[in-house]
Amino acid sequence: METELIIALVSIILLIVFSGFFSGSETSLTATSASNMHKLSKEGNAKAGLVEKLMSDPESLIGAILLGNNLVNILASALATYIFIEFFGEIGVVYATFAMTALVLIFAEVMPKTYAISNPEKVALKVAPTINVLVKLLAPIVRLIQLIARITLRLFGINTRDNQKVLSPHDEIRGAIDLQAHEGGIFKEHKDMLAGILDLDDITVEDVMVHRKNVETINAADDIKDIFEQIIKSSYTRLPMWEENQDNIIGVVHAKDVLRSTKQNKEDFDHAALREIAIKPWFVPETTTLRDQLKMFLSQKAHFALVVDEYGALMGVITLEDILEEIVGDIADEHDTINSDIKILKTGAVVVEGSMPIRDLNRQFNWNLSDEEATTIAGYVIDEAEIIPLPGEKYKISDFTYEILKRRRNQITLIKIYPPDENDD
Repeated sequence: METELIIALVSIILLIVFSGFFSGSETSLTATSASNMHKLSKEGNAKAGLVEKLMSDPESLIGAILLGNNLVNILASALATYIFIEFFGEIGVVYATFAMTALVLIFAEVMPKTYAISNPEKVALKVAPTINVLVKLLAPIVRLIQLIARITLRLFGINTRDNQKVLSPHDEIRGAIDLQAHEGGIFKEHKDMLAGILDLDDITVEDVMVHRKNVETINAADDIKDIFEQIIKSSYTRLPMWEENQDNIIGVVHAKDVLRSTKQNKEDFDHAALREIAIKPWFVPETTTLRDQLKMFLSQKAHFALVVDEYGALMGVITLEDILEEIVGDIADEHDTINSDIKILKTGAVVVEGSMPIRDLNRQFNWNLSDEEATTIAGYVIDEAEIIPLPGEKYKISDFTYEILKRRRNQITLIKIYPPDENDD
């Protein structure tokens, strides 16, 4: 009898160790980084390949681990009950329950899972070979259990086959970026850059183009000296040229081509030379996504395109720099004028130009203003107010207060924004 009790006690200890192994394996294999495992697998790490294989079928993986874990826990509890009954009689069942609960909770659950969650990749690589064998051995039983579970759920009107992945890969990446930024693992500028790349499919050229009212153009009918002077003084290297009306763009003039032509013709530059060096205009629809436009810029080896609406009317221009700025932020060069579109007051209020894109405000201040109905902050206020406000008027929209400071004709040119913490009554 004494020998049997010793064997039972040793068996309980071993079973608790196995239980801890299963618990730690489950935690590590579900918490480890799939991207890191994929990288290691590509580098030739065989164990990482096993981890990838196990993670690709989570239902079978979790089913095998839970089956093994429950088997050892139940067996350990049965042996503990046997031992306690031998010593204390029927009351030993109660003692065994409390003792096994404490042992399993501390040594088979909390300790192994705490270690595994702290070192998920290290643990996953170590346990992968053993767990892989276990999954193969228990596969028939696991499939039977899964079948019974599905049938039972179907009786309650739940069809597990309809459960598909809710989040797209982009959403998962975006969620990981937001989480890391919240926990301080990523700097804000890095978060904005990564988010900007993911947003290229959702933003159209209409959202980031330079509007036609801000586009500097050349009138082909102007005096050639005036055109030459305009090109020299302009801060832009590419200028659209029109004839008869501003929607009739006949070419794009590059400043370098003008200087080159002037030198070749010994400063004898005329309208014929201007038309000869003008590049054929490239028109793109305003609904083109930034990702598609970026691909076209790269394939065409171009930096500049004219944006038109569905009727062919000129809406603005889009450049390669405009797209890159959506990723890396504003790119300024020595010819850019200093722009003070945003002024932060000591009170916490923000004064912005009406033409300021909503996306830029959201990125700079971590706001969540909607840009579905309007691209600029002025358009946003007009859309919400449903009128064109007058200077001095205030509107409270989603905890923000907007005060109109300046208006030119039908255009709001300057707005003061009171964030939620700075709102005036």
